Amino acid sequence: MKTRQKAPIGRPRGFDADEALEHAVRVFWEQGYEGASLTDLTNAMGITRTSMYAAFGNKEDLFRKALERYTEGPASYGARALQEPTARQVAIAFLNGSVRATTRPGCPTGCLGVQGSLAAGDTGSNARDALITWRNEHTSLLRDRFRQAVDEGDLPPDADPEVLARYLMTVANGIAVQAVGGITRDRLQLVADMALQSWPTG
Repeated sequence: MKTRQKAPIGRPRGFDADEALEHAVRVFWEQGYEGASLTDLTNAMGITRTSMYAAFGNKEDLFRKALERYTEGPASYGARALQEPTARQVAIAFLNGSVRATTRPGCPTGCLGVQGSLAAGDTGSNARDALITWRNEHTSLLRDRFRQAVDEGDLPPDADPEVLARYLMTVANGIAVQAVGGITRDRLQLVADMALQSWPTG
């Protein structure tokens, strides 16, 4: 005989944690970590603070979960790009994905991973550090993929996988900042295309 698990205290009937987390992602994406107040978050999520704490933990915990969801959703182009057969195709897919993700109709402009906590006081330092780690991890994945490309002869032996990865991440971060400034998708795509004109070949 199955027994129904009781919902945590303070969690209202009909509460959809996935949907609430999606709303939290949007608030953090639009307002950044410190700019997003608990009132902003709970209003967007449609729950009380008690419910938020019971389901997600404190604001910092919620931010980390929102960043995970963002990585699996809008920023998933990064993981897909790594599967491309050549280093050049990886770079194209990565920058094109960055352009699309930062200019999606109906979504905030820019990148949660870039703008979420660029400048933070003491209360936002952990969120800032989490985003630094997030960006560095993605750079490391690109670096490892380009090391493989060097080993396979897809990139020339004198290519520097670390520099190439950092270059792509820097361009992608710049695209995100420009998107927030109102630069259109078409213009940003031209930037991405130009950035790849000097890409090394094996």
